[in-house]
Formats: sequence, C-alpha cells, structure tokens
Amino acid sequence: MGQRLLELEGVGRRFVSGAGTVAVLSDISIRIDAGEMLAIVGASGSGKSTLMNILGCLDRPCSGRYRVGGVDVGTLGMDQLARLRREHFGFVFQHYHLLAHLDAVDNVAMPAVYTGMKQGERRARARALLTRLGLRAHLTQRASQLSGGQKQRVSIARALMNGGAVILADEPTGALDSHSGQEVMAILRELNQAGHTVIIVTHDLQVAAAARRVIELRDGVLVRDSATAGEADERLNPAPAALAVPRQSALGWGRYADAFKMALFSLYANRLRSALTMLGIVIGIASVVSIAGLGQGARTAVLQDIRAIGPNTITIFRGVDWADDKAESIRTLVPGDLQALEAEPYVDSVTPAIQSGMRLRWGSADLNAMVHGAGEKGFRVMGLRIQTGRGFRADDIRQQAQVVVIDDNARRKLFAERRDVLGQVVMVGAIPAEVIGVLEKSRNYQSSGDQVDVWLPYSTAASHLFGQSHFDHLTVRVRDGVPSALAERQMTRLLTRLHGGKDFFTHNLDSVLKSMESTTRTLSMLLGSVALISLIVGGVGVMNIMLVSVAERTREIGIRMAVGARQRDVMLQFLIEAMLVCLAGGIAGIVLAMGIGALFSLLVDSFKMVFSLGAILLAVACSVLIGMVFGYMPARNAARLDPVVALARE
Repeated sequence: MGQRLLELEGVGRRFVSGAGTVAVLSDISIRIDAGEMLAIVGASGSGKSTLMNILGCLDRPCSGRYRVGGVDVGTLGMDQLARLRREHFGFVFQHYHLLAHLDAVDNVAMPAVYTGMKQGERRARARALLTRLGLRAHLTQRASQLSGGQKQRVSIARALMNGGAVILADEPTGALDSHSGQEVMAILRELNQAGHTVIIVTHDLQVAAAARRVIELRDGVLVRDSATAGEADERLNPAPAALAVPRQSALGWGRYADAFKMALFSLYANRLRSALTMLGIVIGIASVVSIAGLGQGARTAVLQDIRAIGPNTITIFRGVDWADDKAESIRTLVPGDLQALEAEPYVDSVTPAIQSGMRLRWGSADLNAMVHGAGEKGFRVMGLRIQTGRGFRADDIRQQAQVVVIDDNARRKLFAERRDVLGQVVMVGAIPAEVIGVLEKSRNYQSSGDQVDVWLPYSTAASHLFGQSHFDHLTVRVRDGVPSALAERQMTRLLTRLHGGKDFFTHNLDSVLKSMESTTRTLSMLLGSVALISLIVGGVGVMNIMLVSVAERTREIGIRMAVGARQRDVMLQFLIEAMLVCLAGGIAGIVLAMGIGALFSLLVDSFKMVFSLGAILLAVACSVLIGMVFGYMPARNAARLDPVVALARE
C-alpha cells in the first residue's frame, strides 16, 4: 500500500439555484495515495470539475469529510486552506488562467510570492522550470504573446513552483491541438514518474487512458474506480533536489515589499484606469492646497500691511470714541504729552500727527497733496522707509525748518522722470520747502494708488501752515518685549492724570492684528472645508472605480487565491493600490497647485499665494488617508471572493 495522501469519505456537494437545491456530488468516497496518476472522467455536468475543486481546497463539501495528509479540511480556516493550496497543490487549468500583463517568468514565480521567497530566488527557480519545460526562448514574453501549448507549459511550471506534490489538471488538453496535447500529457507523465501525484479531470477517454487509474462520475455519483493491480506499490523516485523548495515564512517586511511591487505593476499595466481613478484626488488636493495657499497669501499680505504701520503700535485720538462729535473741539493733545510719553520706559518712540490737504507746486506742476506733520522718529513709528535722502532731525523740529519728505507719487507727479530731486524747493501751501528725502513705495499711505503724501516737521506744519498748537493724534511704538495691553493701560493712566480726565481714546494695532489673524484664519478654515468636500468626493470616486476594478479583476483574484494567496494578501494588494493611486494623485495635485500659484503671481500683483511645508505634508497625508479609508471596502470585497466563483468569471 502507498502513503495515504487524499481521502474523501461520503462527500456531497449541493448548490442553491432558482429551482431549489441541486446535488452535484453525492456520497463520494475515494482514497488517493502519494505518487498516483489518475483520471476523473465523466460527461459534462457529471460533477468532475466540482470534485477537482474540492480536492484542490478551492471548494468545501456540504457533507462528508475530506482529509489531506490526515487533516480534516472542514476544520480549517480560509488562510489554512490557502496554505494547503500554496504548499501542496499545483493547478493546471483548461484555460491556463495566466495573467496577461505578466511575462512567463513572473506568472510562474507568482505562487512563491506568497511563501516569502526572495525575488531573486523565485525568479531563478521560475527560469529553471521554464527551461526544463522547453520555454527557454520565451522567458520574457507576456502570456498574451504565447501559443496555447506554450501557455499550458507555463501553467504547469507555475504548478511546480512551490513543489506541486499534487498536480490537479482540469482538461489540460481541451484547448490544445493534438500535437500540443500529446506534449502536455508527456510532461504530466514525466512529472508523475518524478514523484508527483497527478490528477487529471477530462472527458477525453484517450487522455484518461494515459492514467493508471480511472474514476468515472455520472450525475454526481461514483460509478467506476479502476486501478491497475499492484499500482499502489509502484512508487518511483521523488522530484530532483534542484527543484526542492524551502519552506519560508511570508511574514515581515518582504511581504509588504512584494505587495507594493505587485500593486505598482498592476497600476502601470492599467495606466488609463489608474489615471482616471486619481483624477478626482488630483482635483481635490489641488483645490485644498490652492485654497490654503490663497488664504495664507491673503492673510500674509493683510498682516504685512498692518505690521508695516509699526509693530506693537498704539494710536491716541481726541474724543471718547470714533463717533465723538466733540473731538474736533478738544485741544489737549500737546507737546507736553509727547515729552511725557517719550520718557516712559515701555515706549520705543512717539510721533505726533497733524494733517490737512493743500496744494503742492514745483515749476509748472501743481497738484493736491495730503500734508502731514511728523516728529523726529515719525517714519520709524509709522513703518515708512527713506529711499533716498534723510528724515527729520531734532534740529529740524526745534528750528521749525522748512524741509519736506515726499512720497514716490509726489516725486513722479512733480518731477516726472527726474530721479535726483534732493535739494529742490517745492511750494507746500504758502511756504517753500527743501526736499530732503523720498520715501519708498508703501501701501499704507497710497492705498488708492494716486494719493500724494508729503511730510514736514510737526513744528513747521503747526506754526506756518495749520496755525494750531495741538496735535490731531499721537502714535506710540511700544518697546519690543513689552505687552501692548500693559503699555496701553500705563499710557492711559498717564494721560488721564495729565489731562485731568479722559478726553481721548486709544487704538491698539496689536489687537487689530490679532483680530485680523483670527478672521483670516477662520476664513481659511472655511475655504479649506469647502475644498475638503471636493477631496472627499474624489475619495468616493476612488472607491467606486476600485470596486469596478475588483469586478473586472475577479479572475485575477481567483488565480492568486488558487496559487496560495491568503485573504490578507489580496486585501493588502488592493489597499496598497488605492493608497498609491491617492498618493500619486496627491503629488500631482500639489504640483498642479504650484502651477496655479505661479500663474496667479503673473496675473495678480497685490499678493501671492503662499504654500507652507505643513500644508503640503498635510495634503500628502490626507491623500494617503483617503486611499486607506476609501480603498478598504474594495480591498475587503476582493479578499472575500470565493476562489471557485472568481475563477469561473470571464
């Protein structure tokens, strides 16, 4: 007697159909010893393919027991069944079931991916098997480029990849011409002589005649089991040592690396579908990053304008608030207040301000201008910079010097293209004044784009132009490191004491700055939320297309399960595919957003889109997360497919 390998005891298999339950197999009891070569024959619909699926652990019996090496298959889980298929069985299908986008070597090497064999080792073994089967010249050809006989040899080589102790051949010659069929049968006989157990499912009696044992089914019932006398004792040599396969674990990083490579190759093989899948993510990520960049750019521009007036700046106005009708009649902001504030330790600098509209003339040029009176440190307080020349000195204030600093608009409108204007004398109202400086362009005082501003020492403007001894307001720049709220309370207490009451109010630029920061941040979040909706829509699109992909690739999933892929292997591959699609879409979306930012800078001068590294990294993380979340359902559906149903899908 030979070593008992496979044993079926009272096995039955039923399927539910529209007409009720159909019994495909009934009370099948067979024992198959190691090293046998047997044929299962019967007419179409006799149940022979169902019997082969049960023998190969692709399907389970509804009744009875099936044992492999003494282990009851009915007690095993899905992953344990996958291990049996991976380590003990090799399938040779009538329709080959090769992956068209893989070459011969990769098709053969596929079962070893799920054992954890290293890539170099499995490819070397695949080449050796193909060479042994006469396909040395076709190693790099894709399955779609091979003839029927060549495809079947590739299928046989794949069955041997993990050892193939039991080879299950379903109509191995059914799709071949007679010559190719004879070659395939010769190979199967050689494998049997080398120690492999070969089970052939066929309706061709000539093919069945090559086996030493024939099992015949009729309407799902075993009607004949003939074996040559003494066959059980006829066991030949085992497979050559060169083809022995080490048992390796599929755990560790190698499993993820292989899943990543397979996912990458699958996406490349289906480039158009992959591109369409990632399109929604590209649009979503580009929207999120662009809106974030737009919001950050606008926020930065607004805050820069406010800071340009002077960081940590507090302005003191006459009256009790902005709507005080009596403010014009209050005359209490005087040089004494200026001196008192300059002496405070929390004050960096102070400037008074008085202003009025007047005519500005030079030569034939005559125009309206806003004339400002400012102190020695006025330009520092207001955040204005001198482009050429100088600002005011203490002597200019004390001597009521008739000097003027003009802005760039005044320079252009008075002197046209002339650049050297220092020393020129212009008429400011009724007094002549020497130009001692020109300011850089600033949006603070030229928001309209055409307004002309000039500055004189406040003492000169007060006595020679405006005829007033009080100031319109005082602007205080708080020393760095001093909280503006504390400084505001101190100066309010000081001026209240000096004035004998509170006839003024303060405007803290720091509080405006914080308010603007809060407002722009809220606006950015609102716009980002709107963009996030488009990203979620893109994720739903990825899920839908991945679900369609699972439906289209059902047969591929069945093939991978037949050669030993576990549910988690299939799920991991599809999950990685979804994440790769979304990651690639995220990167493409970021590049698109950068392009939009560059185009925006060419079309808009007022501000630029600002892309922060944090926003970009967040976008990449979001794209990967979208792939993981929305790829889970398609991956789970793929992993839960029944191998038999999947293989039957065309």
